[in-house]
Amino acid sequence: MPASPVYFTTFKATYRENLLQKLHRLMKQAGFERIDFTGKYAAIKIHFGEYGNLAFLRPNYAKVVADYVKELGGKPFLTDCNTLYVGSRKNALDHLDTAYANGFSPLQTGCHVIIADGLKGTAETLVPINGEVLKEARIGQAIMDADILISLTHFKGHELTGFGGALKNIGMGSGSRAGKMAQHAEGKPQVVTEKCIGCGACVRICAHDGPSITNGKAFIDHAKCVGCGRCLAVCPTDAIEPGSGASVLMLNRKMAEYSLAVCQGRPCFHVSLIMDVSPNCDCHSENDIPIIPNVGMLASFDPVALDVACADLCNAMPVLPGSVLSDALRQEDPAHAGYDHFQMTHPDTEWKSCIEHAVKIGLGNSEYELIRI
Repeated sequence: MPASPVYFTTFKATYRENLLQKLHRLMKQAGFERIDFTGKYAAIKIHFGEYGNLAFLRPNYAKVVADYVKELGGKPFLTDCNTLYVGSRKNALDHLDTAYANGFSPLQTGCHVIIADGLKGTAETLVPINGEVLKEARIGQAIMDADILISLTHFKGHELTGFGGALKNIGMGSGSRAGKMAQHAEGKPQVVTEKCIGCGACVRICAHDGPSITNGKAFIDHAKCVGCGRCLAVCPTDAIEPGSGASVLMLNRKMAEYSLAVCQGRPCFHVSLIMDVSPNCDCHSENDIPIIPNVGMLASFDPVALDVACADLCNAMPVLPGSVLSDALRQEDPAHAGYDHFQMTHPDTEWKSCIEHAVKIGLGNSEYELIRI
């Protein structure tokens, strides 16, 4: 299979061309106009950012994409699905409030926002995929109703999947609440009792009453736990750990198959912006300082190649002082080389199994040609 073209440009701008104009040019050169948008619905899959998080993409970038779709005769809408965990996006009303508070209103972006899986996260389409792990995927109905899918992704770290790229945005992000449960179901975190201080942060963040505090220590009921991983991220003493590496492997494989369910059978185009590379997902109601400097904007028809190119560019960047990645490196042997920024940030995760499975099921190619503009 020949290498997939991935188009790249930096965040450098001039008085002749600002970043929004540069994004438009990047998409044009990557072949955006090869898609027939005339009279067709185009879902722009994006993450609106949890309320309190400031690392999500500015809505200005979404407007560029929406305006370009309209310029080509299409009907764009911004979309995402509801979350499993307790937060500001767990139902469509709260989700819309958060999207508007973060600037993703029709007045700002030039198009409407539709929460794809409906008011309570139950509006879904069952998509047959006959994958190696799953036979069907539960995808937000509005995403599957669209004629064309465009992913607009903030590339960043992630506490369960290593990084959050195009496949995370498409696969996990497009799953209904039941779809997210299906993807997370293999992962069951556990408590290291010696580290637990009984603060109850895990209890407060869980939407399914999995954790409880008994005799000053947390306990997670795996019969209730759906494996979403939010408790891992909020524990102040790192007392909660993933069950096993196999769970991460299974999550990554399911996510790849969900991405295939979303993309198969219709035109898709993918844009990723490597900026404000926070160590954790934009689902957090806070964001830590970036682990590396801003890199640039990328676009491709191949989401797999796009993710690999983004990871390679990130791993070629220096580490920002004061970041959690910098802290992790200080604990390593100074002679240590060849590490992966994202796995060093979250040592219990990895991202390559998602890429490998995506290639295996025919979603895309891990080999890419980086075309700089």
